[in-house]
Amino acid sequence: MNRHATSRRTFLRAGATAFAGAALCPEGLLADPYAPLGSQRTPTRPGTTTRSSPIVVQGAVRSRGRGIPRVPVSDGVQVVDTDADGAFEILTRSERGFVWFTPPSGYRIPLNRPGTARFYQALSGRRQQTATFDLEPDPVPQDDHTLLLLGDIQAQDERETGLFLGQSVPDISETIAGLGGEHVFGISCGDIMYDNLYLYPDYERGVRMMEVPFFQVVGNHDLDFHSFTDRASAETFSDHFGPTWYSFNRGAVHYVVLDDVFWYGEGYLGYLGADALAWLEQDLARVEPGSIVIVATHIPVLGSLHVRMGDEKPRTDLAIVNRDALYRLLEPFNAHILTGHTHESEHVFEQGTHEHVTAAVCGAWWSGPICFDGTPNGYCVYTIRGEEVSWRYKATGYPADHQMRLYRTGSNPAAPGELIANIWDWDPEWTVRWFVDGEPRGEMERRRGLDPLSVELHTGPDLPPRREWVEPVPTDHLFRVALTGRERVVLVEATDRFGRVYTEEWRG
Repeated sequence: MNRHATSRRTFLRAGATAFAGAALCPEGLLADPYAPLGSQRTPTRPGTTTRSSPIVVQGAVRSRGRGIPRVPVSDGVQVVDTDADGAFEILTRSERGFVWFTPPSGYRIPLNRPGTARFYQALSGRRQQTATFDLEPDPVPQDDHTLLLLGDIQAQDERETGLFLGQSVPDISETIAGLGGEHVFGISCGDIMYDNLYLYPDYERGVRMMEVPFFQVVGNHDLDFHSFTDRASAETFSDHFGPTWYSFNRGAVHYVVLDDVFWYGEGYLGYLGADALAWLEQDLARVEPGSIVIVATHIPVLGSLHVRMGDEKPRTDLAIVNRDALYRLLEPFNAHILTGHTHESEHVFEQGTHEHVTAAVCGAWWSGPICFDGTPNGYCVYTIRGEEVSWRYKATGYPADHQMRLYRTGSNPAAPGELIANIWDWDPEWTVRWFVDGEPRGEMERRRGLDPLSVELHTGPDLPPRREWVEPVPTDHLFRVALTGRERVVLVEATDRFGRVYTEEWRG
């Protein structure tokens, strides 16, 4: 166990005081599990500062030889629109790396060879450059479509990429096969790798196996740690996946991907840079107010971990420090924000937005079957029907209706204890009721606490065997009832905000 792992375990046990103190020093920012320094790897190439030079890019967005008008084109700071013939011109600078367009609805997503989305062209450094983007009409309607959100695959070695390819990918492929041929695509929501960026080709192999387009979000473990600047820290990521912020349209939904990991040479903050915010303001100015806007970013905008740990505000590596700027830009829209990073499930409602903190594909860093809040390893399936958005969490290796786990605590017959239900995708619109031997007993009480299976698998200096620094974290999606010991069958019934009913039984 390295010193950062030790500080992580101490931090979780110490509570609010240690939690607040960790936010004040670089070592706290870099503590396991969010940014360990124990595995500093040599990046594909170190970040360097290059001389900036102006570039005029002229090009077009076309389909079958005909220009597509009013398509936004950007260099990451400014946004221009294609004219009536689909042509554009943009004056940019070499250090911006790429010029890209916002893929419009109704067309297939253009792809790199592995199946990742390609909506960009690298800047060559020449003073004059052309960029032509050719699109194919999509025969599959896009008003109804499905988004697969993969949070924190976070593979560190061949064993873990093997688990992703051998367990996660087949499960996702089965989900895709059950969608009946409708338009579907995926977003990997950051921390695709666990520092070892040489393994990106294994992720790309998984994308090929799933056979649907994937967009990528950069995470704190996807960075070149030897780089000296934030821009240079994403070079390896961009070599594979292009720019780190961009947008696209599917059906009635405007999707935005943001880079909220700011690398300052010795650590990172949750922060949206000035260029990204300037771009986002122009991007959203082209979206009709009241529209659905789905934003994907790695670090939570706010989250509630700080509340559950007893602190007044979130740590600077666990939330976006300038989040008010994002909230203001999203104010005119029906906004959902999809995040990862903390390897747990929760829903946060703040300033008119709905933040979905998505549990991890890798669970507790591939140490076992669950995250440290008890959520199973898995991913989220978002279903869009016109202007309606619904979702469900899909646990890897389980049917779609596996949405809770029951525990009987206590073994003393004189004090038989409680029945606890962990309902990981719960939000305040859910209803959770219980029945004893067929008779209704009312709603269950929600109570903050630790998931019992996480306590069993993760508590102690040697647990879990693979990631001994993992510890259970308090969660707000536990429900309890006191039992007398005379109950034969207890049924828990959870109804989600969309009217879907899930049940589990405990038998005495």
